[in-house]
Amino acid sequence: MTTTTPPVTLDDVRDAAARIKGVAHRTPVLRSRTLDALVGAEVLLKCENFQRAGAFKFRGAYHTASRLTPEQLARGVAAYSSGNHAQAVALAARELGTTAVIVMPEDAPASKRDATAGYGAEIVTYDRYTGDRAAIAEALAAERGLTVIPPYEHPHVIAGQGTAALELLEEVGELDALITPVGGGGLVAGSATVAKGLNPGIRVIGVEPEAGDDTKRSLEAGWRISIPVPRTIADGQALPTPGELTFSMNRRLLDGIALVGDDEIRAAMRFAFERLKIVVEPSGATPLAALLSGRVERLPRRVGVIISGGNIDADRFARLCAGGD
Repeated sequence: MTTTTPPVTLDDVRDAAARIKGVAHRTPVLRSRTLDALVGAEVLLKCENFQRAGAFKFRGAYHTASRLTPEQLARGVAAYSSGNHAQAVALAARELGTTAVIVMPEDAPASKRDATAGYGAEIVTYDRYTGDRAAIAEALAAERGLTVIPPYEHPHVIAGQGTAALELLEEVGELDALITPVGGGGLVAGSATVAKGLNPGIRVIGVEPEAGDDTKRSLEAGWRISIPVPRTIADGQALPTPGELTFSMNRRLLDGIALVGDDEIRAAMRFAFERLKIVVEPSGATPLAALLSGRVERLPRRVGVIISGGNIDADRFARLCAGGD
C-alpha cells in the first residue's frame, strides 16, 4: 500500500509558527454575548484585522520570504494581489531588508494601494478584467531576477496562513466547527490542515460571496471551475477560479461552503463596528455574515471564526455600512 504525503502538514504549520514568532502579531480572540444569542452558539472570533499590515496575509508572506536564500533576497521579490497580500509582501520585504515589486489591479482600493507603496514597494497596475496578473508578475520576475511569492499557491504560504487557526485552537481549546473566508483558498487550506490535524471530527466551513462562488462550484463538480471575475464588494475574494494546490487540499479537507450576498456582508460589517467595536473589511466579514444570516447549516455548539482582515479606508467603510458602493 502506498501513501501520499500532504503538501502541507500540521508540523509544517507548527514550524511556520516558530519562524514568524515575534514578527507577526499573536492576534486577539473576541467574544460577544449578543452574537452568541443571535446565532445560538458560542462564537470565538480570531481577529486578524489586528495583524501587521491589517490581515492574515502577513503570516504567509513573511514565512515564505524568510525561507529565501541570501542571494534571492538580494535580488528582491515580486507578488500579485488586490491588496492584502500586496501589503504583506511589501512589509515582509522591508522587514527582511529586500525590495518588492507588486502587481495590483487598477481598481484596487486606494487605501490598500497607498499602504503597499508606503511599505516601500514598487507598484505595477493592470486591468483585472482583461489582464493575467500571474503572467505579468512572472514576466517581471524573469526580467529582473525576482522571486515570486504567490498569494496562496505555495506550501510555505499555506503553512503560514494556517498559524492563525493554530493560535486560535491553542488559546480556546476544542471547537466543533471552524469558519473562514475563501478567496484563492490558502487561508482555509492552512486552517483546515490544523483543525483536522488536531481534531479530525471538527467541521471546517468556507465562506464565499454569492457572486464569487468558484470554490463551491468546483467542490461540487470535483474539478476546478472558472467563472467570470466576480463583481462583489468583497474585493479580496473576487477571483475566477480556486488555486490548483489549494483546491487539491480543500476538496479533501472542507466540509462545505456557505455563500453570502453583498447586503449580508454590509450588515456584518455594521454589526462588527457597532457591537464588537472593530473595523472589518468586506472579505473579512463574510464568515460573520454567514453566521448572522443563518447560512451555515446545522450550526454546532462551539464555533471558531477567522476574521481575516480590516484593510478599508474610512470613506468606503462608511459608504458600505450605509448600503452603498
